[in-house]
Amino acid sequence: MSQYFDDLETRSAETRASDLAKALPEQIARAKALAGYARSFANVDPSAIKTVADLASLPVLRKSELGKAQSEHPPLGGFNAIPVSDFAHIFQSPGPIYEPGGNGHDWWRMGRAMHAAGFGSDDIVQNCFAYHLTPAGMIFENAAKAVGAAVVPAGIGQTELQVQAAAAIGVTAYAGTPDYLKIILDKAAEMGVTLNITKAAVGGGALFPSLRQEYADRGITCLQSYATADLGNIAYESPSMEGMIVDENVIVEIVTPGTGNPVAPGEVGDVVVTTLNPDYPLIRFATGDLSAVLEGQSPCGRTNMRIKGWMGRADQTAKIKGMFVRPEQVAALVGKHDDIQKARVIATRSGEMDVMTVQIETDSTDADAYAKSIAETLKLKGKVELVSVGSLPKDGIVIEDQRKYD
Repeated sequence: MSQYFDDLETRSAETRASDLAKALPEQIARAKALAGYARSFANVDPSAIKTVADLASLPVLRKSELGKAQSEHPPLGGFNAIPVSDFAHIFQSPGPIYEPGGNGHDWWRMGRAMHAAGFGSDDIVQNCFAYHLTPAGMIFENAAKAVGAAVVPAGIGQTELQVQAAAAIGVTAYAGTPDYLKIILDKAAEMGVTLNITKAAVGGGALFPSLRQEYADRGITCLQSYATADLGNIAYESPSMEGMIVDENVIVEIVTPGTGNPVAPGEVGDVVVTTLNPDYPLIRFATGDLSAVLEGQSPCGRTNMRIKGWMGRADQTAKIKGMFVRPEQVAALVGKHDDIQKARVIATRSGEMDVMTVQIETDSTDADAYAKSIAETLKLKGKVELVSVGSLPKDGIVIEDQRKYD
C-alpha cells in the first residue's frame, strides 16, 4: 500500500498556493450564485479571493444562521449547488439541521484519514458509527470503499452481537467513537472471545491519551480524525501522531471566537472552514470548535498545514459520547417540567468513558421522573442529581465540561 492517499498530500507550498488560486475563485463564484449567499456575497468579487488571507474579507457563516436559513428555505437553506433530489442522502442533526450526502468517490474525503490510519483492501471494517439520520455511518462507509475495504455496518449497541460478528467475520479494523471500541473489547474479554482488530479510525469525540495507550497495549493502532456533518473531514492524524493534518480540499482558518478575525500563529481560536466541495459550498463556516495552528511540517512527509486537534468548544456546546449537547436543549428540558427551576449538565470521564450528569434544581425527590425527558431532549441517558432550589451557581453556565484534553 502506498504511503500516501494521493499526490495532493505532498505538494509543495508553491503548488498548493497555485492550485488554491484557481479553485478558490471558482468556489466563491459558485457560492455567490446560490440563494443562501445572495445577501452576504452581493458585493463580493470572486476573482479577488485567491488566498487564505483573502478569505478574511468575507463574512463568517455560523451554524445558527444555517439553521435559520433552512427554516426559511427548506431543506438546505439555499446553500446547495445541485438539486436536493440529486444528493444520495439527506441527514438530520440536533437543532434540527439538515445536511446532504453523496455517494461519489470519497464524497466526504474521509478516505484520506482511513488510508493514513493504515486501512486498505485487505481489511474488514466494523463500522460502529450510527447510520440512522446522522451521517457518520455513511461517511465512514464511503471512506472504507475509497480504500477498498469491506464493511460490517454495525452501528451502535447490541455489544454481544458486535463481538460475535467481529469474531465470525474476521474483522481487522474498527471505525467509531473512541470509547465504544473499549466496550467491544471488554465484552469480548468477558465472553472469552479473541478479536483480530489491529487498527482503529475514530472520531466524534476526543481521543484521550490514556485510552489511546490502552489500545496500543492491546495491539491496536488508533488514529483520530476531525470532521463535522456539514463539512466532512477537516483534518486527520498520520502515523507520526503530531497534530492533525488539514484535508486537501478544505481551507482552515483559526479566528477569534465570535469574530472572523484570524488569530496570531499558534494562538487558540475558533476553527473556520471553507470547503471546496462543488455540490455544497460552505464558505468560512464556523465550527464552534477550538484549535490552534501547529507550526512546521509533519514528519510523515505530508506537507499541508497542521492544527493541534480538537481543544474544546468556543461556546458551551459539548460533545458527550459522540453527541452534541447544546444549551438550547438544556433550556428545553427545563421548559418541559414546571417543577424544574434550573438545570446544569456536567461532562466528566470515568473508566475511559464519557459520563453525563444532569443537575436539576427542584423540590422534587424523584430523580427517575426526569430520566425519560432527559433522554428524549438531550438525546443521551445520564445520571440525575437533584439539588435544592437556588444552589446551582449563578454563572451563566448550563453545560460544564470537566474533562481534561491534555
